[in-house]
Amino acid sequence: MAEERRIDWSSLWKKEDWWAFWLGMLLFVLCLATAYGADIMGWVVKSSTWVDVSKAMGPTSKNFAYLGPIGSFVVSWLVLLILTTIGAVAMGWKGGKFAAAFTVIFILTWICWVIGHNAYIAATDPAKAGVPWSLRMTGEAGYIFALILGLIIGNFFKGFANWLKEAAKPEWFIKTAIVLLGAVVGIKAPTIPPEILYNYLFRGLCAIVEAYLIYWALVYWVARRYFGFSREWAAPLASGISICGVSAAIATGGAIRARPVVPVMVASLVIVFAVVELLFLPFLAATFLQHQPLVAGAWMGLAVKTDGAATASGEVVEALILGWNPEYEPLKGWILNAAVTTKIFIDIFIGVWAFILAVVWVYWIERRPGEKVEKVEIWYRFPKFVIGYFLTFVIVAWLTSAAINAYAASLGVSVSELTTEQFKAAYAPFSAAVNEMNSLRRIFFALTFFSIGVISDFSVLRKEGLGRLALVYFVCLFGFIIWIGLAISYLFFHDVHLLFLK
Repeated sequence: MAEERRIDWSSLWKKEDWWAFWLGMLLFVLCLATAYGADIMGWVVKSSTWVDVSKAMGPTSKNFAYLGPIGSFVVSWLVLLILTTIGAVAMGWKGGKFAAAFTVIFILTWICWVIGHNAYIAATDPAKAGVPWSLRMTGEAGYIFALILGLIIGNFFKGFANWLKEAAKPEWFIKTAIVLLGAVVGIKAPTIPPEILYNYLFRGLCAIVEAYLIYWALVYWVARRYFGFSREWAAPLASGISICGVSAAIATGGAIRARPVVPVMVASLVIVFAVVELLFLPFLAATFLQHQPLVAGAWMGLAVKTDGAATASGEVVEALILGWNPEYEPLKGWILNAAVTTKIFIDIFIGVWAFILAVVWVYWIERRPGEKVEKVEIWYRFPKFVIGYFLTFVIVAWLTSAAINAYAASLGVSVSELTTEQFKAAYAPFSAAVNEMNSLRRIFFALTFFSIGVISDFSVLRKEGLGRLALVYFVCLFGFIIWIGLAISYLFFHDVHLLFLK
């Protein structure tokens, strides 16, 4: 009988997943202090729609207006540099190289982010912005510029890209951003009737369970039946294509004890195809589903692989739909959250699925006498940043709800009798704190876009041995995964947006 595996506590400071949790929660707590009169993080730089570039950026809080645009940028870079470098060193990365590469990535990303906020590109109301016309893409166009610049560097300046890869960590950046996103969404929860909120989350859970079981089984069957792959290749490939991309492929490879080369090759394909999806799928969704915005958001979570690309796609879809349809402004944050919620339910299930596969491989396929699979493996596979997302969501939702109830009591009325303006006044202190969190979230999102581009080398598809894998991926992804995801998204999120507009 194999000796029971003990918990490796060093993962708390050595694993990227945990560092996304620690970093996200630290920034969350520091920003939350603003709601209680201690504006610690108001210096965080933000960009605004601009015609005059001198007004393109500045500190999030007026309390730090004295820093000016350059001052807020420098402080934001310096603080995030210190925090991320501490994490990098703790995880065993080379601190000096990480710091140098992070600095360049931060500067290039911010340039793209500012360009994307130009009024001719971003303004949703050109006349109000002082320009004759606009592409109406909102400032999130900066994400696309960051992605394109990253792709150019990653594919045409490979020496520079390899140097930047020391700090191009899209999964770390996006997971940290998602921890903060919980607070951004959480502040809106108390303003939504409970029956709508529970309905929304339930639909996300049901959609994921359905899609997961269909996707994985079909991909595994196609890979085995029509392409002749062994179980060692078919299982990680099915997880990579159908679940959460890189994380799922690696988790599955570990669960079935595949050779290291297997999940690595699958992960390479996942990244390349995620970028391909990111370049066109959000625009397709926004164009044809602009009047079913939550369907469009959920579709991104079900169809686009990797946390970074899926969340980024949801952000683009939301920006486009809200830019084209101002009447959907009450849905701000919820279209993106439809993508994130479905993706997070997928992430949550990775640990369970890896454990199931480990049991199947040990007891039925490999049949190694006397060996057992311990339940602690579920914890090792569980994405820790998800804990942060739910913590920030619940904490902000609870605090905001308490503030609203206290405000209503002070007026001698029930919460249901409060006007929209009274609601805003009740949670104004928390709104200021969440604005700072949102500025940080957007920075990490932008870093994610740029980093995805930098690490995406399309020439990887030409390497020996990847041709057949790429063909399976292409056939499954564009043959049925995208379209099943669309059907399920429509089934569960059709007309749900109307509940938010009442």
